Amino acid sequence: LAEMIFSQRGLNPLEQARSFVNESLGVPGPEAALSGAGDIIAEWVNENPDGRARVRRLFLEKGMLLSKVAAGKETEGAKYKDYFDWQEPAAKTPSHRILAIRRGEKEDILNVSIHPPESEALAVLESLFVKGNGPDAAVVRAATRDAFKRLLSPSMETETRLQLKERADMEAIRVFADNLRDLLLAPPLGARRVMGIDPGFRTGCKVVCLDRQGRLLCHDTLFPHGSKHQRAEAAGKLLQLAENRKVEAIAVGNGTAGRETEAFVRNAGLPEHLPIVMVNESGASIYSASEAARQEFPDLDLTVRGAVSIGRRLMDPLSELVKIDPKSIGVGQYQHDVDQTALKRALDDVVISCVNRVGVDVNRASAELLTYISGLGDRLARNIVAHRNENGPFLSRKRLLEVHRLGPKAFEQCAGFLRIVDGENPLDASAVHPESYPVVSAMAADLDCTVADLMRDASLRNRIVLERYVSDSVGLPTLTDILRELVKPGRDPRDDFESVAFSEEVKAIGDVLPGMRLPGVVTNVTAFGAFVDIGVHQDGLVHISEMADRFVKDPSEVVKVQQKVTVTVLEVDLQRRRISLSLREKSFSPAAEKRPKHRSSEGRKRKGPIRKGNRVFHNPFADVFGKS
Repeated sequence: LAEMIFSQRGLNPLEQARSFVNESLGVPGPEAALSGAGDIIAEWVNENPDGRARVRRLFLEKGMLLSKVAAGKETEGAKYKDYFDWQEPAAKTPSHRILAIRRGEKEDILNVSIHPPESEALAVLESLFVKGNGPDAAVVRAATRDAFKRLLSPSMETETRLQLKERADMEAIRVFADNLRDLLLAPPLGARRVMGIDPGFRTGCKVVCLDRQGRLLCHDTLFPHGSKHQRAEAAGKLLQLAENRKVEAIAVGNGTAGRETEAFVRNAGLPEHLPIVMVNESGASIYSASEAARQEFPDLDLTVRGAVSIGRRLMDPLSELVKIDPKSIGVGQYQHDVDQTALKRALDDVVISCVNRVGVDVNRASAELLTYISGLGDRLARNIVAHRNENGPFLSRKRLLEVHRLGPKAFEQCAGFLRIVDGENPLDASAVHPESYPVVSAMAADLDCTVADLMRDASLRNRIVLERYVSDSVGLPTLTDILRELVKPGRDPRDDFESVAFSEEVKAIGDVLPGMRLPGVVTNVTAFGAFVDIGVHQDGLVHISEMADRFVKDPSEVVKVQQKVTVTVLEVDLQRRRISLSLREKSFSPAAEKRPKHRSSEGRKRKGPIRKGNRVFHNPFADVFGKS
């Protein structure tokens, strides 16, 4: 019956249905038979590849993302209030908004749907399946509409949601990976004797002193925020520790009591030349409770381990941060909502890339850091550390072959990334691979000098004709890289260290006022803007519309994590602890105070963006709650 109707030859469906009545088979009358045939036609429409492809395209190109608050959830879901009555084309919805809305739906705060214009979808399907205006065509038309509403629409909505989620995941993972790379490649202070301080009010500040290799020398607890007597005692201990341990720099964590502790240290009477640096301690508590920290400091309190991590982060952020799960570092965007397998793979690739780009001093590196070197895994990394502890520092790269289970193949992969400073061969401190040592030796022999002379004397290197050393195994690009490495062997690709000094007049969010120009450090870059630490325990948001005096498509075009910036305060919301900032030069002018500020709390209740001429300004706090 369905086949006869679907052929649409002008037959009367009801008349044809009478011959299919069979009460024993559950078809008591022609209406029931016709209904069953309609269901079969709806299934055919739903399963038709061409029809599905066209409707799928319509969902992706013209689908509208609709979000409404669930009944009675207005108070509980206040942080999602920007999406209580929201709609926009799904194809243009940015990744952070997709993830935010999905999170609200997961928490039963929002009801979300995606639908294209129904009339267009029905027109597409009817153009494929409905032929003519006869009574059988009318049945096909009704079945087609039923197929769309009951079968195709829910199916295509699910597919569209999955595609949007995949797109949002890819973008969020890209942003996270870029931020992590910038953070890992942050400038290191270098090998200095550092005092690390983990601030605290009630329990005091945990203070540690580290040698130039990052080894713990001593630790103590100071109470600089207690009584007058405690403050005086803390200042005395601080000066004594700094003098006895010949401290060359002080790292203060930027957590609770961070600014107060920094002010205390600066006024304690330390030498003026001694740098005092605020260090981002995100993830330090994760490291403190990790297996690696327990193995290194089994008898120490968690907070003391945290102080050690803070001090080491100042010396070499890369070496310390690789000990922490990248997701715990706090530079991501909705990292717990994206595909965890893809996220882990991307972040591990970034860590491996950064570690191998910088290189590792094999005589100082931790097992956790060595694990990320190409060719080494967890077991070989721990074998290297065990061999070093038992036999002393490695004097040459060749000695690595003495490590248990480190064979020629692993040596070939890892040797170029492992550095040995002041070793037997000066090339061991460079990125030149041991397999290229004979080429460098040949260059030196042709110039009648030593390899060390070649590395020291630019005039000797200028006499080298690289084409003479091209062979089947060594090409001109490799020779060019070797010569470049001889100029600055073991050169660290990271920028030189530069500390930032926060404003002395701003220590808490209550001190921040609109119109202020403040120094800060970028702590996180997202698709909708950048978060900046201005020294008040609450990062401010520079919305993408306030990134520059020009159109900015991607905030990473303008700033990166750990970049020093100067921002203008646009608005402070003390109730919700939100600070709106700007990087635009036009935000700082004598007329700045006269121009309208961002919308007030009442003004933010307006739905949609603000339009000014051809420019569109979105609510600068629309997605701030997504920051982990």
